[in-house]
Amino acid sequence: MGDLKDPRLMALKAVLFIVAGLMASAALLMEHFSWLNLFLLCTAIVCFSRFYYFCFYVIERYIDPSYKFAGLTSVLVYLWRKR
Repeated sequence: MGDLKDPRLMALKAVLFIVAGLMASAALLMEHFSWLNLFLLCTAIVCFSRFYYFCFYVIERYIDPSYKFAGLTSVLVYLWRKR
């Protein structure tokens, strides 16, 4: 399977991720709603988003510009080798 190059399909993929995330979040909160669960869910989403940003932007731009990552597995391999 080749790389996704069509901007419309990329936008569709982004929308589908948002819809899937909203549906999963809504299902979780409908099952066990509390303000604490809502807060923890939002906190987890923000933290994982910032981690993803760190993996693919901060490392490539500021820590090691020569290394290009192919996915989260390559980030783990990179971090393991840097130890």
